[in-house]
Amino acid sequence: MPATPPFRLDDKIAVITGGSRGLGREMAFAFAEQGATVVVASRKEDSCIETAKEITAATGATALGIGCHVGKWADCDRLASTVLERFGKIDVLVNNAGMSPLYDKLTDVSEELFNKVLDVNLKGPFRLSALVGEQMVSAGGGVIINVSSTGSVAPRGDIIPYAMAKSGLNAMTLGLARGFSPTVRVNGIMPGPFLTDISEAWDMEAFERRAQNDIPLQRGGQPGEIVGAALYLASDASSYTTGTIIKVDGGSAYGAH
Repeated sequence: MPATPPFRLDDKIAVITGGSRGLGREMAFAFAEQGATVVVASRKEDSCIETAKEITAATGATALGIGCHVGKWADCDRLASTVLERFGKIDVLVNNAGMSPLYDKLTDVSEELFNKVLDVNLKGPFRLSALVGEQMVSAGGGVIINVSSTGSVAPRGDIIPYAMAKSGLNAMTLGLARGFSPTVRVNGIMPGPFLTDISEAWDMEAFERRAQNDIPLQRGGQPGEIVGAALYLASDASSYTTGTIIKVDGGSAYGAH
C-alpha cells in the first residue's frame, strides 16, 4: 500500500442528500474534485440541478440533481431506483438532509411538526440506507455516512425532537455497521455549530459569546472544514473504520452545558 492512504474517489457513484446547500454542498464539490460522480438530492429539485451544473463546471465531473423529500419513503425509493437505473450502482451514500425547527416551549411542538422532524432526520435515512445498503452488499462493497449532530449527545431544550432523531441516527449507524458487515462500512459525522446559510438566522453576537465559553476552539466551523472527515470516511483511507462517529465540532460537545 502507498505510504499515504488514497482519498481519491475515482469511478465512485456518490449520493448526497441535502446536497444543494450547507455541509452537503461542500461534500458534493469535494467528492467531485476527488473523481466521484455525484448525485445531489434535496427537496428542491431546481436547486439540485443548478448545484449539479456548478459542480460539473468547476470540476469536470459528472453530476446529477434529483429532487427528493427524504421524509417520504416513496421519494427515497424513487431516488435509489433512479440512480441505480442511470449508473448501475451506488458506492457512497451520505445521509445529510436534516431539519431542526426551533420552538418557544415544548407544547408548541405539534404532532405534525414532531413527525416531520423525525421523518426527515431519521426515517428517511433508514429507508435509504436499507435500500442502498442491500444493493451495496450484493455488489460486494460500499460506504454509508450518516450526518448526525452534537445535539444528539448534548441536547438543548429547544431542539429536543431533533436531538432525539439524531440520537436515533447514531444508533442506526452502529447497528447498520454490524448489519451490513463485512462488505459495507457505515460511519457517522457529528458536526457541531457550522457557519452555513442556516447560521444567517442566528444571533451572532450571542453565539460568539457562547463560543468563547463553550467551544474550545472558540468559534463556529467553516463549511469547508467538514470535508476532511467526509473524504476520509468515503474513501479507502478509512478501510478499517466502521461503526465510528467522528465528532467535528471544535470540541463543543465535550463538557457541554
